[in-house]
Amino acid sequence: MLWLLLLQVLVSCLWLGHSEVVTSFETSCPQFFFREIPPNEALEPQKPAWICQRYKNHYYFATLYDRKMRIPVYSAYIYQPGPGKRPKTWLVEPQLIGPIYPKTMEKEWTLLNQYNVSLEKLSQSQAILRDYKNLTGLNRGHLNPNGHHGDYSSRVATFTLTNIVPQDEKLNGGAWNNYEQQTMMRRTQGCTTTYVIVGAVPGNNYIAKGRVNKPSHLWSAACCMVDNNYIKAWAVIAENDKNEVQLLTLGELEDTLTELYGRGQVSLFDSDCPRE
Repeated sequence: MLWLLLLQVLVSCLWLGHSEVVTSFETSCPQFFFREIPPNEALEPQKPAWICQRYKNHYYFATLYDRKMRIPVYSAYIYQPGPGKRPKTWLVEPQLIGPIYPKTMEKEWTLLNQYNVSLEKLSQSQAILRDYKNLTGLNRGHLNPNGHHGDYSSRVATFTLTNIVPQDEKLNGGAWNNYEQQTMMRRTQGCTTTYVIVGAVPGNNYIAKGRVNKPSHLWSAACCMVDNNYIKAWAVIAENDKNEVQLLTLGELEDTLTELYGRGQVSLFDSDCPRE
């Protein structure tokens, strides 16, 4: 058993810099951001974790995770919708526990039974399945939605609890779903590549006996390249207790988030992405 632990540590050291929980998106998985520039520091929480979301040895998107609130701050991805089944298996992030654990998302069962991680130890690092049971008026809301991905593995990768927030069930199944499925399809007409960042503003309420924060707002911003000379952008925000989505310019969303987060001027994309 000691030999196995030492081997895990050795493998972890060999992979240093390639692990899933990283120190910077600029150097580890910049491909999910327009011009390879992530949002600025105005969104960073007190206890951040930068996750290059990895499933079966492939990176699918990037998430800034709030270890204290146990919700993602934002998830960034490239919009590539396609037909496919909705996955049913929920995953967690082993490297939030520590660097000796797998660099790819895993099932809770796998960590508990194959890596001998206690449920208590897992729960200290992140939200777990038990936190989302017996909710009233809320459900598990994806930031990066599985429907914005075209193959099954990329859809499965979105089913990690580090990409999930407690979302108003009417909003999740109503106006927010309409934005994800209908508005995005219309807005991306003519786009060759669309970069998306979806985030959650921490609120004053919690689920799971104070373990997991219920966001006050959900927001989304997109920057799309139509051709080398034309770039367009749009954004939305929704209060997490109303079935309404407000369409904004990118600049309007950044100004709104600047007020809501209160940590300085928010910048979501490189300056080449239009704010008006």
